[in-house]
Amino acid sequence: MESLVIPVIILAVVAAGVALAARAVSGRQAAVRPAETASAPDPVDVARLAAAKLSEDQHRRLYALIAQGQAMAAIKLYYEATGEGLRASRDAVGALAAHPQAYRSPVAEAAEAETEDDSPQRFPYRYRAIASKGDVTREVSSNMLNDEIYGRIRTLARSGDTEGAATALTKHSDITLKQAREFIALLDE
Repeated sequence: MESLVIPVIILAVVAAGVALAARAVSGRQAAVRPAETASAPDPVDVARLAAAKLSEDQHRRLYALIAQGQAMAAIKLYYEATGEGLRASRDAVGALAAHPQAYRSPVAEAAEAETEDDSPQRFPYRYRAIASKGDVTREVSSNMLNDEIYGRIRTLARSGDTEGAATALTKHSDITLKQAREFIALLDE
């Protein structure tokens, strides 16, 4: 009987150690979960804010580097222009590459905030919208379109207002109303 006391004590100590270790690991995992579930910022907003921090010359040079595929040089330029950290600069350049932003001077941005009309604005890049159904594919390429405007056009088309969507598409591109109707017809799902 006495020969079993020492192994039982060792077994109890090992079990207590395992229980404490398991509790510590689960506590750490619970602490990490809230950080993981924090919502990531919208990349379009990140791009818009990043573009606002650049001068017109910096904006032009940054997009030239992005177009040439020189991501590291673009990140360096953004880093030096804004003084933000490397990770923030990398994220900003990635957002700007994925969601191109037209340069807006602070004066023009203030004036735009005062008068929010839907008149077409020309962007320094061409936006390509492609719609296809079966073997039929249509493309609209315009420097008066961007993600936001095209999103509104698609929303109009999907809500059943195909004529409004076609009119908006002709307003923000150089295509005829007939061509716009054909394009919108391909958007219906």
